[in-house]
Order: sequence, then C-alpha cells, then structure tokens
Amino acid sequence: MIKTRISHTLEKLLLAASALLAAPFAAAQSEPAGDTVAVTNPYGLEALWAGGDFVAKGTLAILVIMSIGSWFIIITKLIEQSRLLRQGKKANRSFWAAGDIEKGLETLNPKGAYHYIAKSGADSTAHHNGLHGFVGLNDWIQLSVHRSIEKVQSRLQSGLAFLATVGSTAPFVGLFGTVWGIYHALTAIGISGQASIDKVAGPVGEALIMTAIGLAVAVPAVLGYNWLVRRNKAALDDVRSFGAELHAVLLGAEAAKAAEKAGIQALREPTQEAPRERKSEARRDTQHALATDLQPAHAAAA
Repeated sequence: MIKTRISHTLEKLLLAASALLAAPFAAAQSEPAGDTVAVTNPYGLEALWAGGDFVAKGTLAILVIMSIGSWFIIITKLIEQSRLLRQGKKANRSFWAAGDIEKGLETLNPKGAYHYIAKSGADSTAHHNGLHGFVGLNDWIQLSVHRSIEKVQSRLQSGLAFLATVGSTAPFVGLFGTVWGIYHALTAIGISGQASIDKVAGPVGEALIMTAIGLAVAVPAVLGYNWLVRRNKAALDDVRSFGAELHAVLLGAEAAKAAEKAGIQALREPTQEAPRERKSEARRDTQHALATDLQPAHAAAA
C-alpha cells in the first residue's frame, strides 16, 4: 500500500512538472510573432476576385471603369462651370464699360466662351455681304450670336449622357454580377455536398458585394448629373443674357455707323451740287441776256 501511494504521488509530481515545463512553450506558440503573422480574409474582395471566373471579373472591371469615368466627368465639369461663371462676372464688370466692341474684346479671356460669343457677333457685322447681304442685319447678328451660344451649351453638356447612363445601368450591372456569383456559389456547394452556414454564407456574401458596388457607382453618378444640370442652367442663363445685350449693342453700333455715314454724305452733297447750281444760273442769265438783245431787233424789223 505504501509503495502504491508513493508511486501515485510520483506520477502526479511528474505530470505537474511536465505541465509547468510545457506551459512556456505553449504560450510562445500561441502568441503572434510580431509583424510576421498575416491575417487574410477568406470572404473579402480579394477572395471574390481570386475565386471569380471571367464573367465576374469582367463585371467588376466594368463597374470600376464606370466609377472612374463618372468621377472624372464630375470633377472636370465642375472646374469648367466654375471657370465659366468667373468669366461671366468679369465680362459684366469690364466688357460693358469699354468704349467699343474692340476694346471690350481685349478685356475678355481669348480662350473663354464670352470672348468667343463676342467675337462671333463682331465678325458677323463685318461679313454681312454677298449672299448674306440678303438677310437682314438684325436677323444675321441674332443668328451668329445664337449659333455661338449653342456651341457653348453643347460643350457644357458633353459627358452628362455618360453620367445618366451610369446612373441608370450600374445597379443592374451589379445585380447581374450578384446573380452570376450566387449561381456559381450554389453550384459549388451542391457539388461538394456541404450545405452548412459557413459554406453558404461566404460565397453568397461575396456575390452580394457586386450589388453594393453597383449602387456605390450609380448613386454618385445620379447626384452628380442632377447637380451639373442645375449649374449648367445657371451658367447658360448668364451666357444668354450676355448674348442678348451683345445683340442690342451691335445693332446700336451699326445704326450709329450708318447715321454717321449718312451725315457725312449729306455734308458732301451740297458742295457737289453748288457748281451745278451756279452753272445753271449762269446759263439762265446768258439766255435772258440773249433774249433781251434780240427784242429791239425784232421791234425795228416790224
């Protein structure tokens, strides 16, 4: 009995000692080894790209291209609209204060829209000849100014169709990617024969990311489109007001030139008619003198 108790006691001591010796090694193995441990997410975008086929990768690439294009158009159009609004404020301050159209053109940015409109209107008055001469001056100036405003409007609206297309189609592109991903996930689960939640949640969750990406692409495109359209309307209202005032100024300037030309011609006409009047008076005097000299001769003959 004593030997049995001693043996059991020794076994317990040996087990305790071995446990104490193994504890530090177990703790060292359980602790992360600094920065060398890399934790990977098996259900993230990286896993979606790595496990997807060419259809899933193509769908994701299309959504990325749509997003990049939308943000590029939104940023560039905002810069262009801000530049146009600044040019409009400068034109209202300096252009109308100039003495004439040529001096007003010098105050505008040569590469700006307002300079293009003013230059088109000024050139229309200089090229009102040939077949264009059959068109009234008022209609010709209005046509030239309106044509230049339409070109500015067309340039402002470029790219908005892309935003509208992205806003209306990106959710459906993402939904297509989700349906395709769920189909392949369910097919793989059926082949493996394991339908547990951990086997279903990962692939289906990865497929649902496509819908989220589609919405993330569509929402900024729709908001940007509405914002740019509203800013375009404000900028074009200023441009049209400038064009209407320019039309009236050009007509007034042409009328003043015509009146000045008519006044100079009226001053020249009396100087040209004076010699003719003197010649006609001299001719009448000569005829009167001849008639007076011939009257006594006729009387004597009678």
